[in-house]
Amino acid sequence: MKVAIIGVGLIGGSLALALKNEGFANTVIGVDHSPENLKKATELGIIDRSAELSEAVHESDLILVTVPVNIIKTLLPVILDLVNKNQVVMEMGSTKQEILNHVNDHPNRGRLIASHPMAGTEYSGPEAAIADLFSGRNMVFCDVTKSDHDAFELAETVCEKLKMNPIFMHAKEHDLHTAYVSHISHISSFALALTVLEKERSQGRIFELAGGGFASTVRLAKSSAETWVPIFQQNQSNLLEVLEEHIKQLQQMRDVLRKEDYDMMFKLIKQSNKIKRIIK
Repeated sequence: MKVAIIGVGLIGGSLALALKNEGFANTVIGVDHSPENLKKATELGIIDRSAELSEAVHESDLILVTVPVNIIKTLLPVILDLVNKNQVVMEMGSTKQEILNHVNDHPNRGRLIASHPMAGTEYSGPEAAIADLFSGRNMVFCDVTKSDHDAFELAETVCEKLKMNPIFMHAKEHDLHTAYVSHISHISSFALALTVLEKERSQGRIFELAGGGFASTVRLAKSSAETWVPIFQQNQSNLLEVLEEHIKQLQQMRDVLRKEDYDMMFKLIKQSNKIKRIIK
């Protein structure tokens, strides 16, 4: 199986490593706007060689698109123009509605699988790639009824090779849920980092006290702006809805603290502990 990876960063690189380790991909061709990424990915054995987009697509059985969502929206029609009825394209963006609306009327729409592997780290680039990044995580498939049966069968095989759990959603549903469980986490982390960095300007020793709790809460603030600004842009309405609720909860805690109502604070924290039912 020849596989093209469009975007050889964390996700694309991890896909390449995993599929090669499983013996699924015999040849991996990398496409990336960064010559440095392609050079590093080749040196690390993530890809076998690099190529221009059209060449990589023409030569591959499976095309995995793992670039930022704004670039997915631009590239997807171009890629679908290039594929034939025996090839499969899997786009793996963190948003779905805007991307799919852009290609829903494309004559090769059936060759496209809209998927989102719910995995990642705060790091980027091919050197951040991890072979077992996806193991045990969820793979969301969106609007699968619009994909050809044989195309989805191949995507299912990819999911199995990655040792992921398949989940099925409509694009609209996906974007709402990811706003709550992923996108809000990132924007909150960015905001917390800005809060602490602002304080650090006047209180220079603040980071001497930073421990594991702070590190785990703010680690997502290391994430790439090139990746996350387009996600926020494409999922703006859902993210604004979630932010309104989040701000309301923050204001409630601020008001309780201001009133020194620690019985209520205790109740709020106990209520928040119910998240254990969702996150083990």
